[in-house]
Amino acid sequence: MTEVTTGERLFVGGSWVEPDGGHYEVTDPATEETVGWAPEASRDQVRAACAAAREALGPWSRTAPQERAEILARTAEAIRGRLVPYAELARAETGATTGTARAMQVGVAAARFRRYARVEPAEWPVSPQINEAGPMGRAGVMGALAVRQPVGVVACVTSYNNPWANPAGKIAPALAMGNTVVVKPAPQDPLSVYRMAAALEAAGAPPGVVNVVSGRAVEVGEAAVESPDVDMVSFTGSTAVGQRIAEVCGRHMKRQLMELGGKGAAVVLDDADLGSAVAGIGTTFSFYSGQICTAPTRVLAQRGVYDRLVEQLAAYARRLKIGDPGEPDTVVGPLISAAHRDRVESYVELGRKEGAVVVTGGGRPPLERGFYVAPTLLADATNDMRVAREEIFGPVVVVIPFDEEDEGVALANDSDYGLIDYVWSADVARAFRVARRLRAGGVGINTVGRNMEAPFGGFKRSGVGRDVGSYALHAYSEVQAIVWPG
Repeated sequence: MTEVTTGERLFVGGSWVEPDGGHYEVTDPATEETVGWAPEASRDQVRAACAAAREALGPWSRTAPQERAEILARTAEAIRGRLVPYAELARAETGATTGTARAMQVGVAAARFRRYARVEPAEWPVSPQINEAGPMGRAGVMGALAVRQPVGVVACVTSYNNPWANPAGKIAPALAMGNTVVVKPAPQDPLSVYRMAAALEAAGAPPGVVNVVSGRAVEVGEAAVESPDVDMVSFTGSTAVGQRIAEVCGRHMKRQLMELGGKGAAVVLDDADLGSAVAGIGTTFSFYSGQICTAPTRVLAQRGVYDRLVEQLAAYARRLKIGDPGEPDTVVGPLISAAHRDRVESYVELGRKEGAVVVTGGGRPPLERGFYVAPTLLADATNDMRVAREEIFGPVVVVIPFDEEDEGVALANDSDYGLIDYVWSADVARAFRVARRLRAGGVGINTVGRNMEAPFGGFKRSGVGRDVGSYALHAYSEVQAIVWPG
């Protein structure tokens, strides 16, 4: 049974607070039924949450790192202990399959809290240096220590495609470094984030260290970003929204961590293992139904393998079961909303008009309810088409042919985005050579898998900054130098 919620409350300053704006409906995208009712915060309540985080910052930042780590570890265990009901709620809110909700949403969230419960040094010695005499004094040996200090209050504005792993990836390292947080979850699926707040509360997080405020109105997020109590904004979402947030941060010199859009190029060279390439590219159809910024949505196939790759991708897409994400054999679930389904469908129609060939998919599967789009393959595309340049965020793959390796690299780099690209080749040295030429924050070679300690972030319009692993601890801290006579 899905954990249906009614009348959820905001979490502000350690208290569960009735929302000034009432409640709004959260809809299951697979059944179009009500999952629960999410709270609509007012601007004043968002400001109160930011003020509570500011008040809690001093004591929390002075708490021993080991004590903070113990709270994160208890949070991880609390989440793991309720993995099944939490995953059912996530499945109902997002439309993710049960396996994805358990492993990649709730499971990854618990793993991230466990990861940042490992205390890492926040300071390190700098090699002594002999300074020449200068205007401030005579020559001598100077010692130094580099110390990581918390940034302060962090506004975490999270995405709808993963209401567990994405917030956990912000909250856990921010708290580990001594920051306090105000979380503004995506309006489509905020209920899971309130469960995370409850787990943190039960684990002993002091009042005001974690605050959660939700709402459909743009003003809710704006109030958090604009608050004078907020020192940093960590945002995951579209590039367009990220640009607006960055403008506000720039005016007030607030730190930013921006995880924005992607249009991942998958460069398939003529010596590639096509089975591996098809399986990797095919995750665009299945994983979150393509609603993920790291998906290999723009396939650049060398002429020698182009026809076979298109044929095999089409066959792969047609085999995928679309339907109820609660069924164990379902592979492709719904999109998050009717409005987003309409947007994805409009891109498919645009691709047709631009001259791309719809090899498979392109419409809705024969299901009575739910916001579904069939896995869609567009072939014979060119890199100047909008379907090849703009982020569709759905189960749509665009295939573009190329002749020589240099042309493939040039096409891959001819994009406003640069988050994650991919290379398939049987020649690993060749694949590494191509990877080093790609203007992307990450490159997968013969895989779409990720190393969760490797830095994550984008070039160009795909974002600012890096997180994951120890890089997240760097992102949520400032470096202070302490210098003294040796």
